[in-house]
Amino acid sequence: MEVVLVETVNAARSESRAGLESTAPGIHPTALIAPGARLGEGVKIGPWCSIGPDVVVGDGVEMVANVVVDGCTTLGAESRYFPFTTVGLAPQDLKYKGEPTRCEIGARTVVREHVTIHRGTVTGSGLTHVGADCLIMANAHVAHDCTLGDRVIIVNNVVMGGHVSIDDDARVMGAAAIHQFVRIGRAALVGGVAGVEADVIPYGSVLGNRARLVGLHWIWLRRNGVDSAQIHRMRKAFQTLYPRGGGDDVFAQRIGVVREHYGSDEKIEEILRFIEAPSRRGLVRVAREECSSSETEAG
Repeated sequence: MEVVLVETVNAARSESRAGLESTAPGIHPTALIAPGARLGEGVKIGPWCSIGPDVVVGDGVEMVANVVVDGCTTLGAESRYFPFTTVGLAPQDLKYKGEPTRCEIGARTVVREHVTIHRGTVTGSGLTHVGADCLIMANAHVAHDCTLGDRVIIVNNVVMGGHVSIDDDARVMGAAAIHQFVRIGRAALVGGVAGVEADVIPYGSVLGNRARLVGLHWIWLRRNGVDSAQIHRMRKAFQTLYPRGGGDDVFAQRIGVVREHYGSDEKIEEILRFIEAPSRRGLVRVAREECSSSETEAG
């Protein structure tokens, strides 16, 4: 990325003050860009955007209009920001006292209208991170110290507390609410208007308020090249982990059985590692019966 210091932009502006015609390529004259901000090549900054002094804007970034970016924030190449989004502003945490924490947005991520993404806190990781190729739809909130992987889709009106972790390829449907410190595994599906208070296993599908595990995200698995034999193994492993009626043995014993019979399967082992990893919230509870609606949710 060839960096263009904002002083260069401001110098170009000072050469022409006639009306509101643009004085720097791709940058609207009403945009407010603080000294110290660094802009990559080919950026497009629309009307009434505001960029703080510690912001780094990657090559080809587009801000449509009325976008506010502040703090120690990095916007990945070719990411796009729609009107009235705010990125990198101070967290909604009473313990925060203005420390120089960070926010990072990955390449080609799209952030739609009225989304808020806050920077981290010193009591957390100090970083809020959104990966590459994500889509964050209108009115969603990504709180301080959250970590989103690559290709994550967050649908309208989703809200998440601080320190939430969402792995690659997960989908969170509209108006879901995610409790602080919850982990959502790779390619998991959170249904609309779900209240998620505990961790969701990789490839898991949860529905309801409060959210319950109803099966695996079968549509995503099929669409992403998982063959019938592996899907059959995953279904058997899931049924062993979460038998109807709950089973008479303890959960740890079921984990041992699944690892013995299916542990050579990469995706099943990923689920088991997630289950055994340290957690602040524990695992989301399973529904009494596997729900067929998990087959029809967006993949």
